[in-house]
Amino acid sequence: MTQQNITHNQLTLSLKSAPATQDDLNIAQNLKDTLMANKDKAAGLAANMIGQNKRIIALFIGPLPLVMLNPIITNSSGEYLAQEGCLSLTGQRSTKRFKNITVQYQNENFKTHEQKFSDFIAEVIQHEIDHCNGILI
Repeated sequence: MTQQNITHNQLTLSLKSAPATQDDLNIAQNLKDTLMANKDKAAGLAANMIGQNKRIIALFIGPLPLVMLNPIITNSSGEYLAQEGCLSLTGQRSTKRFKNITVQYQNENFKTHEQKFSDFIAEVIQHEIDHCNGILI
């Protein structure tokens, strides 16, 4: 298990992430390990939160972590205002989210998936994809 430190550098966090490749699978594993180590306070993480500028996110689907490489939201509906926190930032902030989203992503075998998510899991995915796009709440 290779847990990484969480970065708080907003300059680093505001950079757009580069696409993930086969060479980045170790980053995906480190991200998953870091998420597991922070499961009491994090629902998801993005690679730039551990200092890696790659389009990789990890989040909990129930008790199990799911890693998404190069995630893109292809559809969304049901806009609402959410209050969110972030391990990289202090406090809570308001942000716009969607109740229902469709995400296209690659798994750790680089197989492409398209999946629908809703409610809290959709909110977590949107938060982490924002990190990939250099957007902080």
